[in-house]
Amino acid sequence: MLEQAGKAAAGEIYVVGLGPGDPMQLPPLNLSLMQAGRKVYLRTRCHPVVPFLEKEGVKLLPLDDFYEKARSFEEVYRKMADFLIKTARENDTPVVFGVPGHPLVGETVVRHLLEAGPREKVRVRTFSAPSFLEVVCEVLGLDPAEGLLIVDAFELCRFSPAASPFSVPGGTGVLVVQVYNQVLASEVKLTLMEHFPDDHPVTLVRAAGVRGEERIKEIPLYQLDREQELDHLTTLYLPPFDPKDEPAPRYILDPLVEVMNRLLGPGGCPWDRQQTHETLKNYLIEEAYEVIDAIEEGNTHKLCEELGDLLLQVVFHAALAAREQKFTINQVIAGITEKLKRRHPHVFGAREVESAAEVLVNWEAIKQEERGRGAGAGARSLLGEIPRHLPALQRAQKVQGKAALVGFDWPDARGAAAKLEEEWEEFRAAWARGDREALQAEVGDFFFAAVNVARLLQVNAEEALRLAVDRFVRRFQYMEERARAQGLKLQDLSLLELDALWDEAKARGH
Repeated sequence: MLEQAGKAAAGEIYVVGLGPGDPMQLPPLNLSLMQAGRKVYLRTRCHPVVPFLEKEGVKLLPLDDFYEKARSFEEVYRKMADFLIKTARENDTPVVFGVPGHPLVGETVVRHLLEAGPREKVRVRTFSAPSFLEVVCEVLGLDPAEGLLIVDAFELCRFSPAASPFSVPGGTGVLVVQVYNQVLASEVKLTLMEHFPDDHPVTLVRAAGVRGEERIKEIPLYQLDREQELDHLTTLYLPPFDPKDEPAPRYILDPLVEVMNRLLGPGGCPWDRQQTHETLKNYLIEEAYEVIDAIEEGNTHKLCEELGDLLLQVVFHAALAAREQKFTINQVIAGITEKLKRRHPHVFGAREVESAAEVLVNWEAIKQEERGRGAGAGARSLLGEIPRHLPALQRAQKVQGKAALVGFDWPDARGAAAKLEEEWEEFRAAWARGDREALQAEVGDFFFAAVNVARLLQVNAEEALRLAVDRFVRRFQYMEERARAQGLKLQDLSLLELDALWDEAKARGH
């Protein structure tokens, strides 16, 4: 009867729900359609009922390779729908397409099929099955009629928190589905923190309704992306929260953010509106150095002003990112707040430390653990996170310090000093040969070795050289003043006279 009903169309697609994952919840009609000798296309092989279907002899053709060929999920689902419609038009018998849960719950491919089918004269029929919603609500004891907002994790993270269409009415619980890894969980957490307190309770439900695999765990929201067991079967539930009971925090930065948004908005400042992350790089560096100057001058009034200028650069970059729907300043604040708590378990947790050195060791270990859980973790280098644009001496000292963490280091400064002498001899040899290319390389090796000696002696090489330059400037300026007092110019003096003025400057403590 079903096949005869499709004769008038150019093709026919049976969209068959696979249920939430327990074979006992797979409707007999759906199973019989898949066992009828046809090839069964699956949106994804990642579903607990798949091994059962294989044992039943169902010929399965997963479409997971579509996920590798497209740039976005929307493109994946549209191409899947196009492929299925084309296949249906080329076949005399209906094409069977299996999807997790219920075909009409959270299945974008099915939506595309239902929209495109009539245009292509392809009949699309859906065969229902229990969705994850029924089992999740049963497990958590929820009544959707009392108010429940359901959103896909990926779709949730596409919203801009600055002007988000995502909102949660008071008294409404939220279900976020398919929180499939820690990277996505981090984005979900930051988005939800715009609407819920950081410590709002979250219930994680994994493999709801799948016998032997079901897991339920309650955690605070801020801990969401620390969970290890996250996959496509993971749903999280946030119970209702009424902002009237506990107003969301108003960050002290809000007035500055509002001014920045006004400058970047319609009718704002033409110069500000032309800026990008790239064009602002030099200003960020310049403001950081001006903060350092204020610190060294001991001028607290100037330091306050320069810190404001530096903060403006942070807010500026965050405002630009918010316009690209990447992140907001509140996400920057939430992220660094959570990072500080996570990396200070001796303050915010149960770990104990005995010294500042142990704190640094723990900090580095926690940071490496975080890096290891991130995307592309396998390709990360211990030295890869050190910014390339640091001043060369500072970068050299950081590189050497990181390498020392794995034991690649001199036992003490004496070994490094011997290496410095070796590099000096190699520099002299290149100089004697007149080999310009080798000379540059040997000068670099000599500086690098000198930094190593300084580091092992607990001397900051960047600071030491900067102070040396400052001393030179002071002494040279003294020489200029003494020459002018005598009606002379430095260029009119002999080298012997210049040396005498230099020694006088040193003697006077310049």
